[in-house]
Amino acid sequence: MTASNDLSHRLRDLIDNAGYRHNDRVPPERELCEALGTTRNKLRRALAELEAQGLIWRHVGRGTFVGSRPVLNLEDVTFLRDQIKPHQVVTVRFTIEPELCRLAARHASKSDLEQMRLCAARCREGEDWRTYEAWDNNLHHAIARATHNQLFLYFFETLNSVRRAIVWGQPRATRKPGENYSSFLEHDAIVSAIAAGDGDEAARMMVTHLKSVYSRVLPSSIPADA
Repeated sequence: MTASNDLSHRLRDLIDNAGYRHNDRVPPERELCEALGTTRNKLRRALAELEAQGLIWRHVGRGTFVGSRPVLNLEDVTFLRDQIKPHQVVTVRFTIEPELCRLAARHASKSDLEQMRLCAARCREGEDWRTYEAWDNNLHHAIARATHNQLFLYFFETLNSVRRAIVWGQPRATRKPGENYSSFLEHDAIVSAIAAGDGDEAARMMVTHLKSVYSRVLPSSIPADA
C-alpha cells in the first residue's frame, strides 16, 4: 500500500469513527492535519481521493462534508432527516427509482452508460462495505442523472440524502460483500436493461433489487404491491 493510500484509509477511519451522519461537516483541514500528522498538500490529495469515491464532498468557504454532494439545501435535508421514518424512505424508493430506470432507458447517453458500468464494476471491487456502499450510491445517482430531467434528479437527491442520513443499523458479518453478493447481478441486470432501451425491464429489475436489499434490512417495509 502506498503512503497516499495509507493516508486515505486513515482519514476515512478517522471520519468513520467520529460517528458523523450524511452531510455532517468534518473538522477543518488544519485540525485534520494535526490529527493525522501530515501536511496540507498530502491531506488534500487524500480528501480528493475520498471525494472521488463519493465518501465526502467539499465546498470552498464552507468546509468538507460526509457523503456525496447534494443539489439541495442542507437545511431541508436536516429537517427531513429528523422527520422521516425508515419505512417511509423505502416506500418512496419503490415509487421513484423504477421510474428513473424507465426514463434512463429512454434518455441515457453513451457516457451515462459508461458511468453506470464503471460504478457497477467498482461495487464488485470494493475492499470493504463502506466502499461498496459509496459506489452503490454512485450507481443509483448515475441512473438518476441519465434521465436528463433536472426535476426528477432533484427529487432523487432529496430522497437519497435523507436515506443516507438515517441510521439503519444493518449488521455486517463480513468485512466486505462476498463474491456472489446478490446486488452485483442485480446491478448488472438494471444497467443491461437501460443500455438495451428496455424501460419496463429496467424498472422491473430495480424493483427486484430493492426487494432484495430491504428483505435483509427492513422486510416489513416492502410494499405489498411491489
